[in-house]
Amino acid sequence: MSKNPACPQCSMENTYPDGANYVCADCGYEWPMLDAAKADADDGDVVKDSNGNVLADGDSVVLIKDLKVKGSSTTLKVGTKVKSIRLAGGDHEVDCKMDAGNFMLKACYLRKV
Repeated sequence: MSKNPACPQCSMENTYPDGANYVCADCGYEWPMLDAAKADADDGDVVKDSNGNVLADGDSVVLIKDLKVKGSSTTLKVGTKVKSIRLAGGDHEVDCKMDAGNFMLKACYLRKV
């Protein structure tokens, strides 16, 4: 059973297909099915570095700022190269392994090499 998308105008889920459009039974709003399919394809989160480059698993990045490690006296220095990153969900999008240990970093402090 395919689930119809919620109405983009009123957010109710009482929608149905009608020809090439979806129709909301609650508010009467109609929108094309192609827009809904495009929105479903764009659901994947894109992680971008500080320069706007898209990051992917296995990329190499460089730190653009000194980062203090919370709960430790360790500081990750600017210019430190990190190889083979892994993307993860949440606030800290990048999981990486360095000489100082394993860290979860925000992508805004990284630059793709």
